[in-house]
Amino acid sequence: MKADLIVDAKGLSCPMPIVKAKKGLDSLAPGQTMQLETTDKGSVNDFQGWVRQTKHELVNMEEENGIYRFIVKKIQ
Repeated sequence: MKADLIVDAKGLSCPMPIVKAKKGLDSLAPGQTMQLETTDKGSVNDFQGWVRQTKHELVNMEEENGIYRFIVKKIQ
């Protein structure tokens, strides 16, 4: 899936990946998607919780070579 926006948060630790994700999603229109890339293992639980709390849709999550990728669809 091709995201409308890619946010690079690699090398950052909590809470910065969430801060960058929020800023990225705020710039999108409802229905658009954002891909967040991070190397922080803690972001897996943090980001899933944040997506649920903000009522957006987590479309996909994967890990490859220590890089975690999240695809999120902006709902509102």
